[in-house]
Amino acid sequence: MQKGPSGFLYRFIQRAWNYIVNIGVDPLMPFIESRRTKLLNLLAIPCIPFMLFFAVLNTCQGRYLLAFFNVLTSAINVFVLWLHWKQRYLSARLVAIVCSIVIYTVVGLFFHNGAEYFLLNILICCILVYDNRWITVSLSLLTIAAFLAIIFFPQHWALADPVPAQRVWANVATSLVFIIVALNFFKHIQSDYQREIEKQREVLATMNKDKEKLFSIVAHDIRSPLATLEVLLDMFGKGQYPEEEMGEAAAVLHKKISQLGGSLDNVLRWSSRSMKGIQAQPVNFLLEPLATEVLYFFDMIIQQKNIKVENSIPPDLLLYADKDQVSVILRNFLSNALKFSYTGGRIELRAQPAGQQVAISITDHGTGMLPTQVVNLFSYKQSPGYGTSGERGTGLGLILCKEFAQQNGGEITVESHIDKGTRFTVFLPQGLPG
Repeated sequence: MQKGPSGFLYRFIQRAWNYIVNIGVDPLMPFIESRRTKLLNLLAIPCIPFMLFFAVLNTCQGRYLLAFFNVLTSAINVFVLWLHWKQRYLSARLVAIVCSIVIYTVVGLFFHNGAEYFLLNILICCILVYDNRWITVSLSLLTIAAFLAIIFFPQHWALADPVPAQRVWANVATSLVFIIVALNFFKHIQSDYQREIEKQREVLATMNKDKEKLFSIVAHDIRSPLATLEVLLDMFGKGQYPEEEMGEAAAVLHKKISQLGGSLDNVLRWSSRSMKGIQAQPVNFLLEPLATEVLYFFDMIIQQKNIKVENSIPPDLLLYADKDQVSVILRNFLSNALKFSYTGGRIELRAQPAGQQVAISITDHGTGMLPTQVVNLFSYKQSPGYGTSGERGTGLGLILCKEFAQQNGGEITVESHIDKGTRFTVFLPQGLPG
């Protein structure tokens, strides 16, 4: 980076240029409209000093009428910038194009200074800044007619002395440079537009992924309590509860409704967090209370399938991770373990330090999986199977678990054997006491 007076001057010129080029460009404008406004600014800004220079030169050479047109052209370009500043974009475009056609036609016809090549710039601008087909065609035909009139019907006037040949060459070269600038800027606009579309596509893809994650959370956090409530209410309706057990059943219903309320609160919290994308917010917390809470969530299913759950997680083991995301991972693992466990089976919850991480495993002794099933577990290629009691999954849960584990600096491993069971292990950063 340049320092000292020269560096300060460079930064000042750069800021001034950026300010002038972006006159009238509002951040809330549509992308293509902001670029069109900027294109007209880029064509108007160099034209102002360029025309003023020739106004002085023509005055010194006695071409006062041509000098007047030079000053008029500079004034029109200043007016275009002012209209942009006032956010009157359509007026600015019309003034810039129509006035330029008139002035370049007059000076080209009478002074033979090569102004017809500047009309090519106007033709390109017509095509680039207007979407309306009739406006574009009308202004383009007018510009082409003016160009042909200058080429084939040049006029001679005593008050309009033709400029020297060197001046004509200079004007032609300058007009061609402006054409190159306009076309390159248009190419840049197209590239920017493609990048903007790609960025929006990526945002939409992320939103779709977050939507799928929320669906998975809803499936595991709300569907399970609702299924239990449905079973209990069905048993009530069929009179399968003895009268003396009605009080206990009502208490169970109350617990399940409380769980459902808590699950809805979790989903709402997840939804608000996902407005800007679901991101991990790690904190230190004890793992064992969270595991107990997850087990309580599946208490009714555990009782229904008569599953024995062995929880051997140390009570003082700390994790440093997003607590909500870890809860989702454990719920998914335990949900799958229960789903594919046989009635009267056994599930083991274990956790132990593994270097700077903690290895948390949930092992069932149920149906197990084939190696091909294990390979596709964390992809959209998987085909969710039915549990031992006909339970059906969505297939989104494990994909979500993998992403959450990665967001927390961890990973997941799976071991499974047909008819022997499955072990899911997640490695997450170990928390530090105090």
